[in-house]
Amino acid sequence: MTTTDVEITADLVRDLLREQHPDLAHLPVRLGARGWDNQLWRLGDDLAVRLPWATGSADALLRKEHDWLPGIAPHLPLPVPVPQRLGEPGALFGRPWIVTTWVPGEPADRAPVTRPESADVLAAFLSALHHPAPDGAPAGRGRGGSLADHTVGVEHGLAEVVERGLVGDPEPLRAVWQDAVDAPAWDGPAVWLHADLHPANVVTADGALSGVVDFGDLCAGDPAYDLAGAWRLLPDGAVDLFHAAYRGPDGRPADDATRRRARGWAAATALGGLLVGHAGDHGRPGGKPTWGPPARATLERLVATAV
Repeated sequence: MTTTDVEITADLVRDLLREQHPDLAHLPVRLGARGWDNQLWRLGDDLAVRLPWATGSADALLRKEHDWLPGIAPHLPLPVPVPQRLGEPGALFGRPWIVTTWVPGEPADRAPVTRPESADVLAAFLSALHHPAPDGAPAGRGRGGSLADHTVGVEHGLAEVVERGLVGDPEPLRAVWQDAVDAPAWDGPAVWLHADLHPANVVTADGALSGVVDFGDLCAGDPAYDLAGAWRLLPDGAVDLFHAAYRGPDGRPADDATRRRARGWAAATALGGLLVGHAGDHGRPGGKPTWGPPARATLERLVATAV
């Protein structure tokens, strides 16, 4: 983990705006959230400032969002944080930062999706996003690629959750993963992926999915990686509704192999969420306790619906 040497405060955000974007400096600033990679500060009613604070990779991810997301966002049917300005490293703050639009709602790790009709909303969002990515689109750092490349990591994750008493019998989850690895690989075009669809990266309003945030892992790859979000985000019984509504880049529903790979990615990413949710894990004081319950629900859902 890399923590910035400068404490991020409302005063610092105002000073940065005065220095690089003075036309925005008069707007009120208040803390929005402290995420995994970035801090989010509300800027007036309609904007937000995102600054990297904990991971060294966040700088490149912010620049990637700034470069690619404005061209994608107009085609998406849900609100997303569209980059408006780029802040360059300087004497006040030695890392890049961005100004984006603000997406209202409550993070789903705190206010879960409860409405089954959100299956149609998520399906429409991913159907709109999953179009062939252009040449030069960013690679996924392993996301949206071969599941087999992650088998060692999944085995380590299974061993760790069992050791910590977070999961009893690992065999049903191991079976879900192996079935996904055994599924035929994606042979279609590499499509745009959000590549980080977990509950802290979507927002809700009155139990309905109302927005998607944090496109730092935006990349091109196998759509199954994003389809895993159906198991991670939707309430029990809604996954089939999602697949009935989703249309891939060929205009057809996801085939059986893609669904199998998606289940595997759902299991792998939920294992990570379960560990992050465990107090004190992964470089965060107290862990991310709100990540634990939805991760556990995902794993239980996968096992309950295993074929």
